[in-house]
Amino acid sequence: MVDSPDTTTQRTAAEPERLVLQASDGTALIARLYKEASPVRGVLLVASATGVPQRFYRRFAQHTSLRGYRTLTLDYRGIGESKPATLVGYRMDYLDWAERDLAAALDHAHGLAAGSDVPLFMVGHSYGVHAFGLLDRHADVARFCGFAGGAGWHGWMPRREQWRVLLMWRVLGPLLTRWKGYLPWSLLGMGEDLPLDVYRQWKHWCSFPRYFFDDPALPGLAERFARVHTPMRAVNAWDDGWAPPRSRDAFVAAYRNAPIERIDLTPADGLGPIGHMGYFRPQAKRLWDRTLDWFDAHRRTIQPATPTAPSTP
Repeated sequence: MVDSPDTTTQRTAAEPERLVLQASDGTALIARLYKEASPVRGVLLVASATGVPQRFYRRFAQHTSLRGYRTLTLDYRGIGESKPATLVGYRMDYLDWAERDLAAALDHAHGLAAGSDVPLFMVGHSYGVHAFGLLDRHADVARFCGFAGGAGWHGWMPRREQWRVLLMWRVLGPLLTRWKGYLPWSLLGMGEDLPLDVYRQWKHWCSFPRYFFDDPALPGLAERFARVHTPMRAVNAWDDGWAPPRSRDAFVAAYRNAPIERIDLTPADGLGPIGHMGYFRPQAKRLWDRTLDWFDAHRRTIQPATPTAPSTP
């Protein structure tokens, strides 16, 4: 379930600036820019999960801005502030969120980073982990940290979650979409309503053990992911029923040429229950700081060495 922003947290963080970005096909997209509250250390782009509006990441973005990261969030087309008046009859491709919408946000974030002469980083949540490999400009990103990324196939999930997912795909989804003309996800407390095309493609890809890499209609997709060389972290919680670590491993194997650090969150980490959404809730602040520390480590590696005096012959 997607919860609302906690207005009691991070009161010292500045209100974000509302931006209107334009995708390559002319679609207007609403974004939010959280400006750094200290000297800028980097630019950070947040790639949202399916059906999750950018307001869900507000606390995370406020926290990163207080650490000196100029942070950009985005509502994909059909979601949040970027949705049309009605989803009935609304047509789009699920991949548009990556190839058009997130690409536009990445272009903007790259301009911010270049203008301030700081590195550009990305954080992806669930679909955001899928989307990174679909971007043409992933080489502009210094480091990428993905949370809750997985292959989506029910066979990777715990038994209880398998039954819930199969009930959704085989019973509730068909009934609800036939009734509404889109997936009224909000009626189930699962997030934003989803365009019909997103629902159909998502359901189709989740029928494969390796998600869309197993879809014969998408040849060459694995080769696109193989072109990614950006250092990555893939973080998944032990209690994430939708994307447990083995589901993550099935998906991120496609990033075969990227150095990947796989991190399994366990009860010993002291973060409490995480599930699929808790990575961005207040109890995960220590996790946020670990991620920002990892980004900071990249900054330290690119600092110029202190010049030394030439040796005397």
